[in-house]
Amino acid sequence: MNPKQFLVVGGVVLLLLGILGYLTGTPTGGPLDLMVWLTSGENIAHVVLGIVALIAAYTLGGGARKWLTVIVGLVALYFGLVGFTLAPTQVGAMNYYGVANLELFDNLLHIVVAVWAFWAASRKEMMM
Repeated sequence: MNPKQFLVVGGVVLLLLGILGYLTGTPTGGPLDLMVWLTSGENIAHVVLGIVALIAAYTLGGGARKWLTVIVGLVALYFGLVGFTLAPTQVGAMNYYGVANLELFDNLLHIVVAVWAFWAASRKEMMM
């Protein structure tokens, strides 16, 4: 997977994740809320970042896509690592500046996305 493919796949996943977050609404207090509950701030970020990634995949040149992919990796790594330093909260409470609730599943997923982004950035795009 190269940077363009990463931005396309990642953009679609982020867009769908943001939409899914709006559809799931407020937490119910069940055990899955700590794994998959997304705040309004997270939903907005996911939708906006998904749209930006899709636009960037088709409008930026190869070098710019590569560096954008590296930046995505750095941001994901930041949220993954910072999430581990935050105290767990009750369902529905935010622990990242009142915007997001970063729990173990979020942190691990952000780390996986960071590794994926760095790997994709290291791959060459084929000229067609």
